[in-house]
Order: sequence, then C-alpha cells, then structure tokens
Amino acid sequence: MLMSAADYRESLRRYKPRVFVNGQRVESVADEPLLAPGIAATGVCYDFALAPEHRPLMTARQATSGKIVNRMVHINENSTDLLNKLEAVRLVCRESGCAMRYLTHDAANGIFQATKQIEATFGTDHHARFVNYLHRIQDEDLTVGVAMTDAKGDRSKRPGMQANRDSYVHIAERRPDGIVIRGTKAIVTAAPYVHEFLVMPCRTMTAEDADFAVCCAVPVDAEGVTIVARPAGRPGETAAKFSSKYGQSTGVVMFDDVFVPWDRVFADGQHEETGQLTTNYATHHRHSCIGARAGFGDLLIGAGALMIEVNGLDPDKHGHVREAMVDLIKIVEGFFACGVAASVYAVKDASGTAMPDAVFSNIGKLLLATQIYDMHRLAHYVSGGLVVALPGPDEDHNPETAGSLAAVLAGRADIPAASRMEAARLVEDLTASHTGGWMSLISLHGGGSPEAMKREIWRNYPVGEKAAMVEKLLDRGILDEGQRLSKQPGRCCATGCEVPKVTRLEDAAE
Repeated sequence: MLMSAADYRESLRRYKPRVFVNGQRVESVADEPLLAPGIAATGVCYDFALAPEHRPLMTARQATSGKIVNRMVHINENSTDLLNKLEAVRLVCRESGCAMRYLTHDAANGIFQATKQIEATFGTDHHARFVNYLHRIQDEDLTVGVAMTDAKGDRSKRPGMQANRDSYVHIAERRPDGIVIRGTKAIVTAAPYVHEFLVMPCRTMTAEDADFAVCCAVPVDAEGVTIVARPAGRPGETAAKFSSKYGQSTGVVMFDDVFVPWDRVFADGQHEETGQLTTNYATHHRHSCIGARAGFGDLLIGAGALMIEVNGLDPDKHGHVREAMVDLIKIVEGFFACGVAASVYAVKDASGTAMPDAVFSNIGKLLLATQIYDMHRLAHYVSGGLVVALPGPDEDHNPETAGSLAAVLAGRADIPAASRMEAARLVEDLTASHTGGWMSLISLHGGGSPEAMKREIWRNYPVGEKAAMVEKLLDRGILDEGQRLSKQPGRCCATGCEVPKVTRLEDAAE
C-alpha cells in the first residue's frame, strides 16, 4: 500500500508518543503547528510516489516480496537502483529542502547487509527477523526514524568506560522474550513524526562494549520512550518564505527501560558485525546526502537566478554574477557527479544487495560538507545585501511606509518591489536564517563529520596500488613500454568512458 501525504499525516494519529517541543507536551503530533513543516516535508516522499510523472523513479519492485514499494524503503539490487535512489532524493529535496525519509532507506539497506552477515556467522535468524520487519514497513508504507547518534558523554572514553552508561543506548537486560534497552540518542531527524525508530550503534564496538552493539526496532510511542524536540523549520513566521512550509525537526530520544521483543531485535551483542553495519549505513547515507544536498543546491541556484533577475542584472552582460553562478553550479553538479560515479561503480555485497562505491560516496559527501558554506556565500554574492537588510514583512502593510518602500525598492520597472522583496526573503530563509544555519550544520556533520569521510577515503582508496605502479615505472621506464596508464586500475579504458564489465552488476547476476 502506498500512502499519500494526507494518509501519512492521518496515520500519525494512531500513535501517542511522549513528545516535548519548546518545553511543552505535544498532545497530537499531527495537529501541532510547530511540527507541521516537518510533516509536510516528509509527506513529499509519499505524494511524489503516487504522481504518474514521478512513479517510475519513486517506486521499485522489492525482490524479497515481489511487491511495488516506495523507493525510500527499497533494498537496492543494482546500479540502476542506486542511480534512481540518488535522483529520487534530489527530486524530493529540491521540493522540500530535506525530505528525511531517505534515512529509512539507508538504515534498511545497512541492516539488511549486517543481519545477513550475522546469520551466516552465528547461524541465527536475525536476517529473517529483519526481512519480516522490512516487509511490514513496506506494506504499511511507514516512515522509520534512524536513532543512531548517541549522546556519547566523554568523547575520549569508549561506551563501556562512560561514567553514565546511559550516554549510549545499551542492552540493560536480556529476557526469554526479548531485551530491555536504556540510553539516549542525541540527534534523531524527524523524531516526533515517525512511526518507528531503528536503533543502531553509532560506532564500531569492541567485545567489552558488546552490550552497546544493539540494533532493534521500537515504535515511536513504546513505553519508556521520551522525545525532546525542536520545532520543524520556522512555522508561523511570515518572513520564512520556504521554511514556514517545509522544514525538519530534530529530537533527543531517551529510552528508559524500553522492552523490545526478539522479533524486533536485529543485533544483540555481535560487535564485529555491527561495526560493519555502522560503516555500511554510513556509505549508503553519504550517497543519499549527495542527492539531498544537490536538491538544496537546486533551490539555491534557482533563488540566485531569480534575485539576479529582480535586481535588474543580466548574466550575459554582467560577468561577475555569471561567474558566481557558474561556481555555484560547479559545486553542486561536482559533488553530485561523485554520487553518480558511486552508483555506476557499485559492487555486490555478500547479501546480494548493491553497495555504492565507498570512495566516491565519501568524496562526494566530503565535498558538499566543506563547500556548503561556499554555496551560501555565492548565493549571497549574486543576491546582494538586501537579503538581510530588508525590513520585515509587517512593514509591507504599514500605510505610513509601504508606498515609499515600494517606490524605491523595486529593481526593474516591470517587476514590482513586492516580488523583489519576496525573492530576497526566500534567499534569507534558505541561507541566512537559523534554517540556513541548520542546513549548513547538517551538511557538515550529518552522516558523519568530515574526519569520518577522510578516514573512509584513505581506508578504501588503492594508495598501495599507485605506489606499486610508480615503483614499476622507476624500474622499467614509461617510454620503453609506451602504455597509457589509468588513473585508477579498473576505472579507465583506452576506448573512452565505458563502464568496466567487471563492475556491471547485471552481468554478475547472470
């Protein structure tokens, strides 16, 4: 069953989570104005899957069930799936800024891989449990939040060494019918308005930290769960031309002796395998983040072009704004190209699923994380200082000043001052408000901070092969051989840009 955005909003009424926003208890998440932009943003993933023009991109056939499901809860099978997911995430995020639901996709794919490994190593039914759960969330078209980032406490100490063990979620008790978990997840996107949480470890654990190597599914309103969240976007603010409609809440989620039955437990102490889960999820998520921030980049490119127009400039005649726009386009399409490459050079995981290339996924995420501030700077450059100097929207209706402001703040004679001011407030909302700051920070730290991406790039890049190549060159001399050298073994060919057959998942499946 594919839900619409209206169906999704209505489905939230079936749950009664314990949620606090701005110090006040929320009685009905579906009716809370402070959360409305987040529910609307998540709803985009639902409505787009039903739209005929988007359905091929936004839906997929799940191999384990044979059913058509929303792509945001689909398990990837090949490079085409990864490319479609990347494009789908970009599509929904250019509409909503951050559609969130791709997090469900990334966690599901990582857990699918990890539970297959657990099952193979220990002969358990962890994978079968997860597949049954996966089919349920696909059949009911649920949005599942990812509760991964722990509070962490003293960052210099491992989980088991913390003075307060509840700074990490851990298994507090094992029972014949399930486990009891305690602890705190500090950064959970869309926490108040998901149907379930997928609790996952946020780091590689050691044998001493086995109780913290836990992965399970918990309903949002399970007994013992408390969510302390911030508003989604800037609800109710007239100046918030974008984020009064779309935004995302983030929440701290506390688990106070929450019981989880075994059929919802996907890892319970398998520390080596959950270490792989963390890494695989990170790669999937960084790949998705590339699409998400490219969608946000589309918003900035469009807003910048609109501001240039209402300011009365012509990029064909005014080279400085054209150059800034090209730089913005270069950044956005540059990191998106890494996502495309990660899709094309995907590999088959042992579980049979498609894994985006780790090097290109991490390079793309590292680029967007470090260049998000340049994206904002370039949008500011082409827009002008009016973005933050403009009087508030209430002044637009002040009879003593509105006429004078309208007369002097118009840019072009054929474009009303109101249109110019609206465009300027949109740029402010996207880049210079607390929503703009939120987008910067989630781009920088979401999916792991830059240091995590650098480590993964170094860990996966074939530096040794490059060193060996140079050693051979020193021994034989390149002129004697006369061979064209590839920039990376298996990644280039003499005949042009062709996908190497060895990496084609379709061929591998035959």
